[in-house]
Amino acid sequence: MDGQGTLTGLHPLSPLTEDEINKAAALVRAAIEDGATARFETIELAEPDKATVRAHQGGDPVERRVWVNAYHTTRPGVVRSLVSVTEGRVIESTYLANVHPMIAPEEFMDVENAVKADPRFQAACQRRGLDIDTICCDPWSAGNFGEANEVGRRISYVHCWLRNSELDHQYAHPIEGLNAKVDISTGEVLEVRDVGDVPVPRGEANYDRAFQTSVRQDLRPIDVIQPEGVSFNMDGHRLTWHDWELRLGFNAREGLTLHDIQYKGRPVMYRASIAEMVVPYGAPDPAHARKNVFDIGEYGVGRLVNSLELGCDCLGAIQYLDGVLSDYEGNATTIKNAICLHEEDMGVLWKHYDFRLDRTETRRARRMVISTIATVGNYEYGYYWYLMMDGEIEFEMKATGVINTVACVPGQPGIYGKEVAPGVLGQVHQHTFCARLDMAVDGDANSVVECNTHSEPVGPDNPYGNAFRQHETVLETEKAACRKADPSSHRYWKFTSAEKTNHVGTKTAYKLVPTSTVTPFIRREGPSGQRAGYTYNDLWVTAFDAAERFPAGEFVNQGDGSDGFPAFVEGDASLVDADLVAWHVFGLHHVPRPEDFPVQPCIRCGFKMMPVGFLDDSGVRDLPWDKNQASCHAAAAE
Repeated sequence: MDGQGTLTGLHPLSPLTEDEINKAAALVRAAIEDGATARFETIELAEPDKATVRAHQGGDPVERRVWVNAYHTTRPGVVRSLVSVTEGRVIESTYLANVHPMIAPEEFMDVENAVKADPRFQAACQRRGLDIDTICCDPWSAGNFGEANEVGRRISYVHCWLRNSELDHQYAHPIEGLNAKVDISTGEVLEVRDVGDVPVPRGEANYDRAFQTSVRQDLRPIDVIQPEGVSFNMDGHRLTWHDWELRLGFNAREGLTLHDIQYKGRPVMYRASIAEMVVPYGAPDPAHARKNVFDIGEYGVGRLVNSLELGCDCLGAIQYLDGVLSDYEGNATTIKNAICLHEEDMGVLWKHYDFRLDRTETRRARRMVISTIATVGNYEYGYYWYLMMDGEIEFEMKATGVINTVACVPGQPGIYGKEVAPGVLGQVHQHTFCARLDMAVDGDANSVVECNTHSEPVGPDNPYGNAFRQHETVLETEKAACRKADPSSHRYWKFTSAEKTNHVGTKTAYKLVPTSTVTPFIRREGPSGQRAGYTYNDLWVTAFDAAERFPAGEFVNQGDGSDGFPAFVEGDASLVDADLVAWHVFGLHHVPRPEDFPVQPCIRCGFKMMPVGFLDDSGVRDLPWDKNQASCHAAAAE
C-alpha cells in the first residue's frame, strides 16, 4: 500500500485477496448493528466501471471496493454494504428486510443435525425400522410456495436417503415420503412429513473404488506431454495464448468469470460468466414439486467449487489458480487449484489436397481450456471455456455425479420418471443455465442482428426451386430482442460493431450459435415458473446496466420472481449501436436412463461464439507445417 491507502501491483479486476476479505468483514462487523454475531453471505469485488478499468496502467494505484452481504440468525433480511478496503471505511450500508441470503455450505450439516434431533423425525424412522445414524438428510432450497409457516423465515426443505455402510452410495437408497421443513436461522424443525410406506431399496449400487472387486486391465495409459513447455503465459490473472488475451476472475456466486476478452488485439467481450442455473423437477407430489433449485443464486456455485487434482481432473501440463472466498463467519478461505488451465490437441484445423499437384497441406488445431468443477448436492457441474485458434469461443457444461433419486415400488415407477434400478426412480428434470455475455465487438457500441435462412418461393426468380438465402433483421429494442431459437431456419444472432468494417465493407461481428436450447415445461403461472422467468426465452439482450447482474435477480433464495427477467426489459431500451449484454439460455432436458446410474457419465450442453466478418480471412494461414515426432504406428492388429 502507498501513503494514500491505495493498493499497487493489482489490476482493478484482480480477485480479492485473503487480506482484503478479512479486512472487509472486520469493517462491516464494526459498522453494523450486532456486527459481532453477523454471518456473511458473500464478500465480493465491487468491479469498477469500464472506463476506470480501461484507463488503468500497470503499476497505477487501485482503489479496491467490496460488496459485503451480512445477515443475522435472529432477524430476517440482509445488510448490504459497500466497503473501501483501501480507505478502511464502509461507504454505505442498506438493510434489506424482505430478502433472504443464500444457504451457506456450513449450514448444510446444521440442517441435518436439527432434523435428526427432532422427536417426530426419530419416531418416523422408528416406525419405518430405520437406524437414524444411517440416514442422510440433504437440505434443499425451498422456493416460494406461500405457505403460512414460512413467511419471514429462511427455509430449507429436506429429502432423505440412507447408507448401508460407511462408504455406501446413499442415492441408491432413497427414503420416499420422509421429509422435513427447517428454519435454517433458528434450527427449528417446522414440519416432519411421514407419508406412505414405499420400501427403501437396499440393493448395492456402489461406484467407490473401495467396492471394486475387479478392475479391467485392457486400457493402457495415455500420456499428454509437452516437452518444450506450454504455449500460454500467465501474468497474475492475465492469460495470453496464441492470439487471445483475457483476464480470469473468481467469486462466490458465479465461480469462474472471464474479463476483457480480446482476439488478435481486438475486444470481443468485456465480461462473460454463467450467471444462473435452475433445475426444475417434473413430479407434482407436494414434496417433489419444491425441487426447483437455483444452484447459483440460492447456494453460490463458487463456494462449492472442487480443489482439482493433477492427473485426474486435468491431464497434461497444467496451470492452476486458487479461488479465494469467505466462509459464513467472514474468514477468508482458499480453494486450492480451483481453476485449471491447459492446452488440448483438437485434431485437424484445416486441410486441402491439391490433386493436380499431388500436394497436401494440413494444420492441426489446439484449444486453450479454462475449467472449474463444482459439486452441488448430488450433481457435479464442469465448466469448460474453450478458446479456439480460429477465433471461436465455446462454452461446454459437463453434468456428472449422481442423479437425484426417489423410491418406488419395483416395476411401478409412475409417469414422472424412469426406474433406473429396482425400486430406484430418476425423475424427469431439466438443467437450465444462463450465460451473461457483456459484448464489446471492436468497442462497446454494438447492435444485435437476427439471422434466419429461408427458401425462396418457386417463381420467375427461383424457377428450379433451389434458391435459399439468409435474411437479417436488426433487433432494435430490448423487447424486440426477446427471442427463441429456431432450428428450422438455422437461426443465430450476431453482434455487430458500430465503428469498424472488414475489407469487404461489412460490419465486423461475432455470432452466437445456440446449440443446446431447452423448452421449459414448468408452467409460468406456477410458483416455480414465476421465479424462473429467464428460462422462457433463449436470448435476451439488454442495454448495459451495472445493477442487472443476475437473470433471476440479486436475491433469489425464496424470492417471488419480480426481480431479474422479464423485469429487466420493461424499459424497452434501444439496442442500436449501444453497450449490450446478451443473456443466452441453454441447458439439458434429462429423462433419466439406467445408464445414468449409479454414477452418471458426463452429459453435455453449451453454445458457441464465432467470428463472422470479424477477420478479413481465416486468420490461421500463419501456422507452421509440422509433423508430430512422438506419433507412431500402433501395431494393434499384429
